[in-house]
Order: sequence, then C-alpha cells, then structure tokens
Amino acid sequence: MITPADFTRIRSDINGNPRHVCHFTHLDVHGWQSNISVPDRYKIALKLANTLGGKKYHTKAYGGGIVFQEYDGCLPKLCERINELTKETA
Repeated sequence: MITPADFTRIRSDINGNPRHVCHFTHLDVHGWQSNISVPDRYKIALKLANTLGGKKYHTKAYGGGIVFQEYDGCLPKLCERINELTKETA
C-alpha cells in the first residue's frame, strides 16, 4: 500500500509543475516472492504507472524511480488510485 510519504518531491518541470518520484517497488504487484526477474517487474510497474501518468525517472541518483506530475494536494488521490490499480492487477 502506497502513501504520500513514499514519494519524494523533486525539482519542478520546465513549466513549473511540481513532480514527485517513488520507487517502482511500491507499484510491484507481484512482490519479491515471485519468480519474475527484477527488470521484468520494473517494466510491469512502469506500464501500470503509465496508465496514471507516471513516467520513467532517468537519473543515476534515483534508480528505479517513477515520476508523477502532481500537486501536493492531489498526492493522496494519486495514492488511492495506485492502490486500487495494484489490487485489481494482483
């Protein structure tokens, strides 16, 4: 279950829109007990995030990150949508 505390606020995009990043394991519906490889789980989590507007976060400082463009007040709603989506997919 993901919460707003699982997100890290990062620098705004070029248009000034706030962005938040989380690690892909928060969207990992298969869990660490499955026999699916880590790169495949990352691809699945990224595909899930894409349906909610999430994108791959390309930095060395935050490997495996998925970034969302969300205002602080909308972050709890994003968490609810992610939790609903991960329950449906699991």
